[in-house]
Amino acid sequence: MASSLTQRIALGAPNVYRAPDEIRRTLGSEPMDVCAFVGVAPRGPCSVALEPEAADDNRIYLEPERATRRSIALAVESWDEYRRLYGGFEGPGLLPYAVSAFFDQGGRRAWIVRIVGDYDGPDHQLALAQGNIDNVTSTAGSVKLVAKNEGSWGNELRAALGFSATPLNLLPESSTAELRVAAQDIHPNGCLLRLTVPLPGPDAGFDYQFRFVIQQGKVALPGREAVFQRYLRLNAATDAKPIAAEIIEGDMLIEDGSGTRERFDRLGLDSAHPRWLARVLYRESELVNPDIEWANASLTPVDLHAIPLDPNQLIHRQPIVFMDGFDRYEDIGHEDFFDRNWVLGNPIPGDGIHALTHIAELASVVVPDLYSPDIAGYDVADEPKPVPGDPWFVACDERIIQQPQITAAQPELPGLQLDPLNNADLKRIIRLQQDVVSLAERLQHFIVLLDVPPGLDQNAMLAWRSSFSSAFAACYYPWLAAADLGDEGNSLIRVNPSAVAAGIIARQELAFGVPHGPANVIANRIIKVDEKISPQRHDQLHPAGINIFLQQRDGVWLSAGRTLSRDPTYRQLSVRRLMSMLQRSLLKQMAWVVFEPNTPSLWADLRNLLENFLRQLFRAGAFRGQSEEQAFFVRCDDVLNNQRVIDAGQLIVEIGVRPAEPLEFIVVRIVRDGDGVLELAS
Repeated sequence: MASSLTQRIALGAPNVYRAPDEIRRTLGSEPMDVCAFVGVAPRGPCSVALEPEAADDNRIYLEPERATRRSIALAVESWDEYRRLYGGFEGPGLLPYAVSAFFDQGGRRAWIVRIVGDYDGPDHQLALAQGNIDNVTSTAGSVKLVAKNEGSWGNELRAALGFSATPLNLLPESSTAELRVAAQDIHPNGCLLRLTVPLPGPDAGFDYQFRFVIQQGKVALPGREAVFQRYLRLNAATDAKPIAAEIIEGDMLIEDGSGTRERFDRLGLDSAHPRWLARVLYRESELVNPDIEWANASLTPVDLHAIPLDPNQLIHRQPIVFMDGFDRYEDIGHEDFFDRNWVLGNPIPGDGIHALTHIAELASVVVPDLYSPDIAGYDVADEPKPVPGDPWFVACDERIIQQPQITAAQPELPGLQLDPLNNADLKRIIRLQQDVVSLAERLQHFIVLLDVPPGLDQNAMLAWRSSFSSAFAACYYPWLAAADLGDEGNSLIRVNPSAVAAGIIARQELAFGVPHGPANVIANRIIKVDEKISPQRHDQLHPAGINIFLQQRDGVWLSAGRTLSRDPTYRQLSVRRLMSMLQRSLLKQMAWVVFEPNTPSLWADLRNLLENFLRQLFRAGAFRGQSEEQAFFVRCDDVLNNQRVIDAGQLIVEIGVRPAEPLEFIVVRIVRDGDGVLELAS
């Protein structure tokens, strides 16, 4: 019997036939380890001018009155990459500590949104450091470079613009207004030439003149139509016929004082050049932008004779110095974390946390600087005092080793400071967190990880918890103490427990898959908890869905992974993440079904495809049940897809699963036999 392959090939005489391409449809789990962080950083992308949708004139659009996007989401895949783009621990925000903790726990990819103040018009440019390029002149006046984004970090920038010279082989047919070169020598419009022009008189010598190429093409020699030359038309005629020519190109070197170095070579010095200096800096540099005054102009070196000029030597001898950049942390407020004008369905991302709305791979979100805890009368360095009934061991010897002091981040965010112990401030904190959870509920493709405000007593903590009811949110407590890497490790810094939890979630998925509960693990590089939770308190907080970090003998341990949902079905974070992964995988990988013939053959293919996918998850322990029939089902038949459904252009598939919940409790029974032997029975 012929195989299914040969049945699809029209076989004639014996020969070699090309087999048709096999279309192999598969389904696989989408990654759910990617987390986004929204907070305050000393530097990083923000207030970026939006490019026109159709800019076919190749110009640069940086006019201050043009629309700008205040918040930009950018992905990083290591702490070093984050530090290069957003700086280290020198700022007042908790964002760097949160991102560092995420990668320390095993995270591998994070999206970052830097929050800055919302300024009208050109005011967003006032805090940019700037420096002058003194070895060129411009048809538009002064030539300035400005830091890519606001902050005092830009004052550490150094740059240098050098030049290189490449000889051009001139042909005898050249004239004062048009040069001739070999037909294969292609030189773009906008390139700068340094022409050697003889001076009048027999022994007068020669001089240099700069000219730009404004047009080039092929031309046949008179009487020799088969022989071509390339002409280079100049922007202005020279005083005499050039006897030599060189192509002058720019070479820009930029350093930020923190180890980041950029170099751009083969740069053009006119806006018509395909590698126009201003355009290359605007689109490729992570450190500087051209000032709008010369962004579409022409540049010429001040000294015609100082070519070539090496920027490596120039940046150490006479660099472009930047100044006047400053930080505006005091202007940042809570509303800067949101875009109240963004509406669901808008394909363009908004500002603040709404800059994340278009990122399909996002699985969790942490907002470490949503508010800055300003806790009056709460010393996080003090250990909690024992209370009656709590099984604490009281130190019997006061001669103990001095522990590092736990501190909060630098108090330089006055617009974000809220005191959780103040009732009005606590209500404000709850409203801000509810706004973040509301966005997650509307989008339903990521889960918000919240921090329980520090310093709350047990009743206040449970009251805070009652303000939330969402399967797309989880909360963590207490805050954690990590080594303050910005202080060379001499002190401890209070960091968000949600950031550490985000890294643990990523680590557990990468190691075991989405179905594995993101808990019951030790947090890496976390030294202690901000507040020790007694077993009695833990017994109350865990059923309420508050995930607790516990201080254990071998480190700080995340004890649970629950959501803030009041629906028992989505009580476990692993269940919510599993269902989100299934939805994401089907939406992303089943797009090929559109425009397929809606026939029983397609239904059978879909059932096989989906059953194989769910079978793999069942074998990985994602579903409950002793058999596949008990764990999941897939329905796609003529009952669901009757003629009315088919006529409407629809296809209906029903999928049912029984997610497995992680084991949380082990009950051990101690039995004493008559002979006095103790036995353990689970």
